[in-house]
Order: sequence, then C-alpha cells, then structure tokens
Amino acid sequence: MTNDPQTTPETETAVDQPEADGAAEARIEALEAENAEMKDRVLRTMAEMENLRRRTERQIAETRQYAIAAFARDMLTAGDNLARALEAVPDEARGAEAMKTLIEGVEMTERDLLNSLEKHGVKKLDPLGQKFDPNLHQAIFEVPTDAQPSGTVMQVMQSGYVIGERVLRPAMVGVAKGAPRQKDPSDASGAGETG
Repeated sequence: MTNDPQTTPETETAVDQPEADGAAEARIEALEAENAEMKDRVLRTMAEMENLRRRTERQIAETRQYAIAAFARDMLTAGDNLARALEAVPDEARGAEAMKTLIEGVEMTERDLLNSLEKHGVKKLDPLGQKFDPNLHQAIFEVPTDAQPSGTVMQVMQSGYVIGERVLRPAMVGVAKGAPRQKDPSDASGAGETG
C-alpha cells in the first residue's frame, strides 16, 4: 500500500504546510507594515491640512485688517487738509458768526473722518514729548534745547498713523537736540584712582 494515492498527497501537504504558513506570515507582516505606513501618511496629511487651514485663516484675518490701508492713506491727506484749513483761520476772524459756523463744520468733518478711520483699525500717533522712534517717526529737523532730553519729540509737523501693527504713515517730527554734555570734574579726577 505504499502506492496508495491517498497517502502521497497527505505527505506532500504536510511538507508544503510549513512553507505555506511562512508565506502567509510574511504576507501578513508586509500588509501590517503597509497599513502602518498608510496610517502615518493619513496622519501627516491631516496635520498638513490643519496647518494649511490655520495659515489660511491667519492670512484672511491679515488681509481683512490691512485691506483698507491704501484707502486710509488717501483719506489721511483729506484729514490733513481739514486740519490745515482750521490752522489757517486767523484768530481775529474766528470771532465772526459765519466763520464760527464754518470752523465748527470743518472740525466736525475732521472728527468724523478720524472716527471712521479708527473704527477700521487706523490709529493716530501722538508722539509729542515721547522718545523718538525711527519705526514710527520721521525726523525733519532738530530743535536745540536743554529743556528736554536729546531725542525727545518736540514738535509734530504731520501726524502719523498705524493700522494694526503696521505704520501707515510715520509722524513728521522735530526732535530735541540737547547741548553736548560737559564733563563732570569729579568724574575726571575719580577715573584714574583705583581702589
């Protein structure tokens, strides 16, 4: 019965079984590795999408905030002209009733313009008495004085404005220039001594 056809396939199947188990295990490991790689790709893609969403939201917010910058810059000139018109009225003419009405109208228009700009994030700089900041101010001239420390804004020729964190227009200013410091005689004599 050695030539029995039923024994031969069982023997062959028993020999092939470990090879089939090894191939199946290798296939399972390969699929698990592929699955882990796909999960990693999905997580990375999701993180990229979240970063893109945040970046887009930030860009949209900045665009909204700074979209009116060019328009606001143009309106600043109109506001400056209103202020100049008020400054040009002589004191003796301010007493006339018709002139008072005109001045009040120009003042109201200037106030409304500045309020409208402020509603949209445009703020007027008031640097008088502050330390000169080249990021916010443009020095036009120096004022010789000992009354203020050197580098202090003494006069504002044209107001400056910011929108958010950006300078829309720097303030045109005159800056204090103090007299050169005199050397203190006590400092000079004490400098050479060692203790």
